Amino acid sequence: MTTPSDTSTSLLHLAACDPDLATLIARVGPCGLTPRLEREPYEALVRAIAYQQLHGKAAEAILARFIALFPESSFPLPHDVLAKEEIALRGCGFSASKIASIRGIAQGTLDGLVPSLALATELSDEELITRLVTLRGVGQWTVEMFLMFALGRPDILPVDDFGVREGWRVLKNLPQQPKPKALAEIGLAWSPYRSTAAWYLWRAAELAKNTGKAYPNPVA
Repeated sequence: MTTPSDTSTSLLHLAACDPDLATLIARVGPCGLTPRLEREPYEALVRAIAYQQLHGKAAEAILARFIALFPESSFPLPHDVLAKEEIALRGCGFSASKIASIRGIAQGTLDGLVPSLALATELSDEELITRLVTLRGVGQWTVEMFLMFALGRPDILPVDDFGVREGWRVLKNLPQQPKPKALAEIGLAWSPYRSTAAWYLWRAAELAKNTGKAYPNPVA
């Protein structure tokens, strides 16, 4: 779990790496990355699937209908999901491919492929990525979101994420987004706080979108 001291250290490190990052951090303020450390990997991955390629409010509505299908538990249990008819799951708003992915996660949990939270905390980032990308519909980006927002891993840079690459583009006022490999190389200097850097790059992209101006020329 990240402490206030850790956060202060990460911001000082990132600010020292790049003057534009330093300006962005000063503009945005404290990092608001708040992992949900109590969630089991099964639930976190199902939620991540629900959010794939959807706006937040749409995903939240689908998840609410999904959870309501299983009133006997706070979150649908793997064996109950596998037993539920597909038409009922489609009624929540899930596509056929997302239903297959969610069922795959449920089966993977029962089979031990999807680890418990206790085991996940003992596995490295690389071990979890290698293990979980074998699940249908679970790619590297999905696992990276899981690592950041469910396990609170501090050194994740999701270079395939549009918002992260867009954030770097607007931060540096570039004509186009960097390639994932190029951003990964740039981000090496931000280690071991790349998750925090990613959060600020998301904010840079949001600020530019909301103001219609490139950052930092100027944002506000």
